[in-house]
Amino acid sequence: MNIMNLMQLKEAWGVFKENHPKFPLFLNAASKNGLKEGSVVEITITPPEGKSITTNIKIKESDLKLFEQLKSAFK
Repeated sequence: MNIMNLMQLKEAWGVFKENHPKFPLFLNAASKNGLKEGSVVEITITPPEGKSITTNIKIKESDLKLFEQLKSAFK
């Protein structure tokens, strides 16, 4: 990833945080209180029409390393 892409991504993250201020707080709490190998993260998307879809992932050690790298990049 080049530096321009990283700067654009960082700017987009700033806009996302302004639009959804509780989400970064949720991520921070999750990382401090229980995001560890073997944890299950479930995501549900409900469009305006109402038909939801859900998926989940079981966190691996490599996922935790990626999350730490992303966290460092966005500080």
